[in-house]
Amino acid sequence: MKKTFELSHPKIKYPRLVESAKHDVKKYLKRERNKQLPAGADYWDFDCKFGLTEDTAEPVAVSDINGRISEIEAQQLTSFYVEIIAKPGHRSFVERDEYDQD
Repeated sequence: MKKTFELSHPKIKYPRLVESAKHDVKKYLKRERNKQLPAGADYWDFDCKFGLTEDTAEPVAVSDINGRISEIEAQQLTSFYVEIIAKPGHRSFVERDEYDQD
C-alpha cells in the first residue's frame, strides 16, 4: 500500500475522514496477514514509512502508524502519506542453557 490520504472533503467531517484512514490501514494489514505464507516463512513482516508527503516519509514501526495518524489529526493537517510493504519474516531462536535464568 502506497497511498496519500486526503483529509478534506466538502461533505464529510474531518474526524470521520481520520477514522476512515485508520480503518483502511487496519484493513490492509489484516488482508496481508491472512495471505498464504511462502515456504520457509514464519510470519508476515512489514516495511512501513509515514510522512506528510512521499518525499518526506520516514521509516516507522507498524505499531506506530495509528499514533502518527492521531498526531496528524491533532495538528489538523489535510493530508499524509503511508507506505506499507509486506515481506515474509523468519524468526531466529537463540539457544540457551537450561540453567541460564536471564
